[in-house]
Amino acid sequence: MSISRRTVLAGAAAAAAAPALHISGAEAAAPMKGAQAPGFYRFKIGDFEITALNDGQVNREINATLFPNAPLDEVTRLMEAQFMPTKPAVSPFNTLIVNTGSKLVLIDSGFNNNGAPTTGLMAANMAAAGIQPTEIDTVLISHFHPDHINGLRSKEGNLVYPNAEIIVPTGDVAHYLDDARMAAAPEGARPAFMVARRVFGPNFKDIKQAEWGKEWANGITGIRSDGHTPGHTSFVVSSGTKTLLVVGDASNDPRIFARMPDWHLGFDLDRAQAVTTRKRLLDMAAADRMQTTFYHAAFPATGFIAKSGTGYEWTPVSFSSVI
Repeated sequence: MSISRRTVLAGAAAAAAAPALHISGAEAAAPMKGAQAPGFYRFKIGDFEITALNDGQVNREINATLFPNAPLDEVTRLMEAQFMPTKPAVSPFNTLIVNTGSKLVLIDSGFNNNGAPTTGLMAANMAAAGIQPTEIDTVLISHFHPDHINGLRSKEGNLVYPNAEIIVPTGDVAHYLDDARMAAAPEGARPAFMVARRVFGPNFKDIKQAEWGKEWANGITGIRSDGHTPGHTSFVVSSGTKTLLVVGDASNDPRIFARMPDWHLGFDLDRAQAVTTRKRLLDMAAADRMQTTFYHAAFPATGFIAKSGTGYEWTPVSFSSVI
């Protein structure tokens, strides 16, 4: 017998008209939980174990400041076609911990307690993942924007990872810790300079600077990806025959910027260079079939890139209970 929509609706109406049945057991409605599960996810790259951590999200208005060279109706259509929220848009924040077998290496630090109320989840998610801040051996910083460095130091001024060596890109030190550049920066850009001074100033002598093309930690190489900031650095994590490309902010949400890599992001300091960098990294990920992570992708923010016409397609990984 075929079941039509009319049959289903008729059955529902009949059920509604029938006398109510008494069902034993709990009769009160269960209270809403109102909270998400811990935001951590693990996967392997060769012999390395990677733990992705979510640090929360913020809401943003879609406007010409955020997408300076993109028609806003096209931005909205692209997002709605992928069932992304648009009023407002949502920007997530995700960090990584790489367990090399001998060291725990954190890549970028999120906000800690220095951001909006909807951020700062990383500490709880790290604890849920069974990792303590005192266990972190090395912190690698991709660039000096506040959502990547604020988590190194609490609002109260304490180092969050007291036992870790902190390694940062030389190019961003030269930019964000230079007084003349801060004085010349537009008013709206100066908070990033101030955050860099708050985070790094008290222990600057202990901060290690590193350059592109060098190994920053065992199996983790910093690669050039400037444009978003002068020293922005992406990372290639290598173990055995497997590699992971950690894009950072060289591309924002790949559901948008993989498909439309020529679109500008308002936070990119050198927008033309950012486009060149974005395409080079996406080409690398697609050609080498590298697993890839993005700081602002939907959690767990890891998956694969493939060429598609003039742009690229982003395919998130499928959940696996096996690491």
